[in-house]
Amino acid sequence: MAYVQGFVLAVPTENKAEFIRQAEFGWTMFRDFGCLEHHECWGVDVPEGTLTSFPMAVKKQEEETVVFSWLVWPDKATHDAGMAKMMQDPRMAEMGQMCFDGKRMIWGGFEEVVNLSQPAGGR
Repeated sequence: MAYVQGFVLAVPTENKAEFIRQAEFGWTMFRDFGCLEHHECWGVDVPEGTLTSFPMAVKKQEEETVVFSWLVWPDKATHDAGMAKMMQDPRMAEMGQMCFDGKRMIWGGFEEVVNLSQPAGGR
């Protein structure tokens, strides 16, 4: 059963290019340690809520953009082992300081229970 690690964060809009660079660099390690997919989505239609919303969840500030991300792993065991190896990998130092406030990031791990994918290009 696939294990999905999901994230929502606020990135200073001016840091978009650096965020993409760091995500692409991170993928080299995620892939090496067993991750199957890495998705980073830059918010373009993320409304403010009155009770709850993505912007409220990450305490989005004026010049920030909400990012929705997820990693797909074969299973939780592969994820756990991969993340442990990644934290010890010397390439982590090469990535540099995160270009967003990690304290406001929300994340969690989920077991996939339904996958109703459609092949690229439709039917």
